Amino acid sequence: MMSLQILLPLNTFPGSNGETFLDNALSVAAFLEGELEALVLAADFRQVSNALGNLVLDVPSLVAGAREQCREKGAALLRSLKDQANVSGVRVRSSEIECHPAVFSDRATVASRYHDLVLMGLASSDDSLRSTAEAVIFGSGRPVMLLPEQHAIGRLDHVMVAWDGSRVAARAVNDARIVLERAEKVTITVVVDEKTLPDQSLGARLAAYLTSHGLNVEHSEIRGAGRPIAGVLQDEAARIGAGILVMGGFGHSRMRDFVLGGATRGILADLRMPVLLSH
Repeated sequence: MMSLQILLPLNTFPGSNGETFLDNALSVAAFLEGELEALVLAADFRQVSNALGNLVLDVPSLVAGAREQCREKGAALLRSLKDQANVSGVRVRSSEIECHPAVFSDRATVASRYHDLVLMGLASSDDSLRSTAEAVIFGSGRPVMLLPEQHAIGRLDHVMVAWDGSRVAARAVNDARIVLERAEKVTITVVVDEKTLPDQSLGARLAAYLTSHGLNVEHSEIRGAGRPIAGVLQDEAARIGAGILVMGGFGHSRMRDFVLGGATRGILADLRMPVLLSH
């Protein structure tokens, strides 16, 4: 049986991923019995030819210094990841792409297409991490699991699926099989007052389908009462003790301007737990 291949893009500019994210990524990889490829996105900057700027600021030295800092960040992240992987027993290999930070997201997106799953760190205070995550979610054709950068995750063997019967939700369930098949319990959750639903038996029908594949499944209906849907879903997952939330990623892109659905926008703005998004 082939091992699950998991990509772990690591940002180095302007900020970088943190130790907590590495711990979380290794926890997911161990749960899924997968192999990690850590892809260091190392910043490279074109030399700016400007006589006045070079005289006043020594631009070449500034560029060289920033580039070296990025390399050091990447090397430190890899050392830490591999040290922790030796303890957890997760196989890790690494690669590096050196490019301008403006194309980090493009390079990560292309690399993602050669893996089964992508793990992305997300912090509300870091726009560069969010930009890369958005690009990979909507451009890779692969499921993406968003992991908090700032707090440790818990148990992963209870998975909650946000279900509304839509195409993207169905795609998310299919892409999440790598997670669902390892879960001890799966809960299908339908928010009944957030949008018009195609029928009243959505949760039961999906639960029956997944049960026929040997999964331990329950289903429930909840009301959002006008609250932001991303918060409603994460609150419900926390209430029932689910460690992973699975949902479809709603959005369209044109010239890198993303028009996001409310749930997706809310998750990207306030991630509290591992969320598997599929588009």
